[in-house]
Amino acid sequence: MQGHLCRVHQRALPQGCPMKIFLSASIRGGRDMLHVYIKIVELLRHHGHEVLSWHVADPELEDKESLMTEQEIYERDMELLTRSDCMIAEVSTPSIGVGYEICRALQLNLPVLCLYAPHSWVSAMILGNKDEKLIARQYHESRELEENILGFIADYCILPRI
Repeated sequence: MQGHLCRVHQRALPQGCPMKIFLSASIRGGRDMLHVYIKIVELLRHHGHEVLSWHVADPELEDKESLMTEQEIYERDMELLTRSDCMIAEVSTPSIGVGYEICRALQLNLPVLCLYAPHSWVSAMILGNKDEKLIARQYHESRELEENILGFIADYCILPRI
């Protein structure tokens, strides 16, 4: 990445800069996109990034979270979010929890990438939001998913937090 400039701040990005990334995706709203969540985690780890909320892509998550209280789940996720450099949210499956986490990430001044598959009913609260830290991208295939994620990290994730 040496020589690549951050599109937002026009400064050089550090080479091999690992990010702490919060992955947000539907859990109770439906797990139809689990295969995509797993791909996202694998891609991010392959590129040296730490996925703090990797549990979202765990096929056994629902069983594990059934042993936790609602408060424990909330506190875990909010603590992970506050330690993150950015958020990537898969929003193809409507989820109140994902929407809440996106809003909280923006309040924390984190850049957020919202990814969605074609024919998804994505909320106007995402697609109509003009916050410069919120990026929404559609993907049709794995290659496009990867390009969107890596481009977002290169362009938006070296932002100073205010």
